[in-house]
Amino acid sequence: MKKTKQLGIWMDHSFAFLLELTNDTIVEKRVALGIVLPEKEYDLNKNETLIHNKEQQQQSLYYKKLSDVIRNYQDVVLFGPTDAKNELLNLLKVDHLFENIKIEARHSDKMTVLQMHNFVREYFK
Repeated sequence: MKKTKQLGIWMDHSFAFLLELTNDTIVEKRVALGIVLPEKEYDLNKNETLIHNKEQQQQSLYYKKLSDVIRNYQDVVLFGPTDAKNELLNLLKVDHLFENIKIEARHSDKMTVLQMHNFVREYFK
């Protein structure tokens, strides 16, 4: 009998905490947005549209990193305090590569690592 590969992802717009559940054991991985922009410090010579486009590109790369990981699982729960989980879920729904993967988004508040572990175990029970 083949074991279902299960993954929980606690995420916001800049950081994801990946929790792979196998035989009641959780393996953790972290994915960060990567490039950090200055704190809304705009130079008068820079175009605001250019800065916005750069932020959008970085967000797309972040979601691409996560989707590359998700493709290796059969059952995934996205959870966290922001709308990032819903944005990623909507991107995955339109991609045919994810049509055979059960993916669900759940709202949760900020959590400690132990709370994330418990959330993932409880969800996949």
